[in-house]
Amino acid sequence: MKKLINRVDDVLNESISGFVSAHGDIVSLGAEGKFVRRRELKRDKVALISGGGSGHEPLHAGFVGLGMLDAACPGQVFTSPTPDQMLAAQQDVDTGAGVLFIVKNYEGDVMNFSMAAEMAEGKIGTVVTDDDVAVEKSTYSTGRRGVAGTLVVERIVGAAAEQGVGLEALQALGQRVNLQTRSMGVALTSCTVPAAGKPTFQIGEDEMEMGVGIHGESGRRRVKLTSADAVAAEMMGAILGDLEIKPGQPALLLVNGFGATPLMELYLMYNAAKKILDGKGIGVARSLVGSYVTSLDMAGCSLTVTALDDELMRLWDSPVHTAALRWGM
Repeated sequence: MKKLINRVDDVLNESISGFVSAHGDIVSLGAEGKFVRRRELKRDKVALISGGGSGHEPLHAGFVGLGMLDAACPGQVFTSPTPDQMLAAQQDVDTGAGVLFIVKNYEGDVMNFSMAAEMAEGKIGTVVTDDDVAVEKSTYSTGRRGVAGTLVVERIVGAAAEQGVGLEALQALGQRVNLQTRSMGVALTSCTVPAAGKPTFQIGEDEMEMGVGIHGESGRRRVKLTSADAVAAEMMGAILGDLEIKPGQPALLLVNGFGATPLMELYLMYNAAKKILDGKGIGVARSLVGSYVTSLDMAGCSLTVTALDDELMRLWDSPVHTAALRWGM
């Protein structure tokens, strides 16, 4: 294992310390290092809190700031944060309008955020993201996984919260965006968790894992390496087969890298995916390409499509200023 680390046990704390130091104009570290919070809170605004296992950076701490999250709770690598982290964050960033938890659909995340919501004093709402079409609900204990579509939910709901929308309406908006979003990923290599010191799974030099999860979970099937156009066609076929979007309706296309895929390849995949959407009469009205919801050092990518309307496009375009996303300022 070759990684730029000191001691395995110190990776998370040292990484978070570096992140907060590098982006001190936007974020600060919460009490006892339990969470990362927005440096300047907005009074009487619904606070958005998310979190999950580390190793997916910049998700979630990289999306703390104006127009997105108010706090993010990082767990150990690929391990859910604990309820006391979410509770501490809620107590710190709730300025009177309540808190909305945005939770990826993994058993540990859902359980621990639910426990925090039960213990919290004040108004709490929850949105659970489950945009991954790679795994059918009948084959996964908690249903579909929450993956890169979580970014879309955090961005659009964060924009609405910044504009003063109330808790119930934000929860409904988040659920609507989640329902209008689908994702699927492909892995060319495994990732290596520092504590494990070896790849999470073995895959041949001429193989790909179609429908892989962001923790290296198995996907739909193991296949031989093929062209980018063929990969995009299979993933987009699964996405569009599950997403209710009509010809002429605008869409957001997110091409997300898993950590070890160069931008050259991500833009190539964007080109392949957009041609498929164009061919079906679905206009790509908004685009995002880059590594935003990663899996440590995994090579591969995911495609995400969100069915848009005028309201969602307006919210997406509104100002955002975080470590990982910035525009409109």
